[in-house]
Amino acid sequence: MTEIGCMAHARRKFFDLHVANKSQLAEQALRSIGGLYEVERLARDMNNEDRWRIRQEKAAPIIKMLHDWMLAQRDLVPNGSVTAKALDYSLKRWVALTRYLDDGAVTIGNNQVENQIRPWALGRSNWLFAGSLRSGKRAAAIMSLIQSARMNGHDPYAYLKDVLTRLPTQRASEIARLLPHQWGTVNLSEMANSF
Repeated sequence: MTEIGCMAHARRKFFDLHVANKSQLAEQALRSIGGLYEVERLARDMNNEDRWRIRQEKAAPIIKMLHDWMLAQRDLVPNGSVTAKALDYSLKRWVALTRYLDDGAVTIGNNQVENQIRPWALGRSNWLFAGSLRSGKRAAAIMSLIQSARMNGHDPYAYLKDVLTRLPTQRASEIARLLPHQWGTVNLSEMANSF
């Protein structure tokens, strides 16, 4: 699986450093990262191909300068310092942090996904005792379906109600049609055919 980094996490390390120490190094890093987010704001409503193109034109040079600058700064700061840790966080994850440049469909960060899974991550300790491994797996599957339905723009209650109603009579070979990413289009076409 390809790792995709979150530039917001890298930015946060420099933000915290700047707040704590008024670090000029952190301020410079924040300006450069801010430039990357400005490119993303410009590209927000573009299709994937145009977004890729503008990233190559505008973000790639910023990324190159930022990387070169971070490498140079890292040689100047002592190991173990807060500044070194902020730089090391980004440098160790550089390939993952910059992977979004290669694909217009990939976002600069994963905040949207993290916000979607936060309720489940927070409740994790409450669900440690699901009763059995089998129950835990069932709970995980249901939670995944609910979140997937939300991410695909469906009302989770309506989705689960429809799927659970259809499931007993659904052909095994067509079970994938009930997955959240296919469910909306299937329902619309089936509704049209029923008239």
